[in-house]
Amino acid sequence: MDRFLAETDCDPKSYSPLTLAFIGDGVFELFVRERLVLQGNCPVKELHKHAVVQVQAAAQAMAVPKLEPILSEEEISVLKRGRNAHVGHVPKNSSVADYHAATALESLFGYLYLKGDLKRLQELFREICKIQMQNIEKTNF
Repeated sequence: MDRFLAETDCDPKSYSPLTLAFIGDGVFELFVRERLVLQGNCPVKELHKHAVVQVQAAAQAMAVPKLEPILSEEEISVLKRGRNAHVGHVPKNSSVADYHAATALESLFGYLYLKGDLKRLQELFREICKIQMQNIEKTNF
């Protein structure tokens, strides 16, 4: 799979960071939801609860600095554009810094999705999962 509507050409570089974040938010959430469903059948309420923890700005923001060393120059550029984007508002349950970092990550996911680079999306998502597991392990000790 390149993209769901692969017959439509697009240049992801031509989109604003917030437009990339808009699609990237959905792509990231789909990865999270698929991972949760594949871990085992459970009530939807539980699935939703686990998904919210992983897609909230703070969780996404925590992964960004740890991902940066493995990103290409092109990916870093997209990340910086997303981080510096002027967002209209910041939700009250999120800090400004976390929200900007989450927007950066979502911009990167949107960019890679529109570029059709599913393999790279999978690699980055696996790394994010490792980072989140390490953070859970640290809080349990």
